[in-house]
Amino acid sequence: MTVDQQRRPVKTAATSFAILERLKEQGTLGPTALASELDLAKSTVHRHLKTLEQEGYVVLDEDGYRVGLRLLDFGIHARNQHNLYEVAKPKVDELAEQTGEKVWCVTEEQGRGYHLYGAGGKHSVRTPAREGTRSYLHQLAAGKAILSAFPDDRVDEIIDQHGLPAKTNATITDRDELFEQLATIRDRGFALNREEIVPKLHAVGVPITDQAGNPVGAISLSGPSNRLTDDRLEDELANLLLGAANEVEINLSFS
Repeated sequence: MTVDQQRRPVKTAATSFAILERLKEQGTLGPTALASELDLAKSTVHRHLKTLEQEGYVVLDEDGYRVGLRLLDFGIHARNQHNLYEVAKPKVDELAEQTGEKVWCVTEEQGRGYHLYGAGGKHSVRTPAREGTRSYLHQLAAGKAILSAFPDDRVDEIIDQHGLPAKTNATITDRDELFEQLATIRDRGFALNREEIVPKLHAVGVPITDQAGNPVGAISLSGPSNRLTDDRLEDELANLLLGAANEVEINLSFS
């Protein structure tokens, strides 16, 4: 088998995953709507749905097909494979209660960021992020913190693979600008996000590294821009996260 053949996706599997992705994004849909969304024949979509239904990955109700709970088992299993989740969870809970804001533990896999665990304080605001959300690293404070702990050639690889798409008008979309910001993050130890993924939302993130200095994830804290001013982000909250990350790193080394 050639390298090109090994890299070539299996079309039937890709179709099934595309159906699951669309159901996750849009909720309950019927075969006709899915076929239109994915530009596929209705008969093709119907065959995939029936197979997925038989295996428990989708469920048919009166409104159409929806994602099945069998996928929940996969998600929990995937998260539990990361020591970072168990070690960081109590610290995330503590920071959320202490600050009243939203706190996340984020990790990287295949060049994308994944929200492993989050906790909300009494003043936290809702955002699109949820446990399991996959994001572009350059759009997140936690993601930029993770990127700052990578060597430049790995950052280049991630940009080449995933690009620098914009989420808001404030998102960094220029490679040179991103590298300049990563240099600043390395120097001071924390990353900032000023409305780069959600308008009027600010965040600060700190990398979590192993004993060799390789990034294993990050902790971030976010809230409304009127509460999370630059002074508060760069002083009080950054120091809180730096201390928390240090504790998590020590605990990880003995887990």
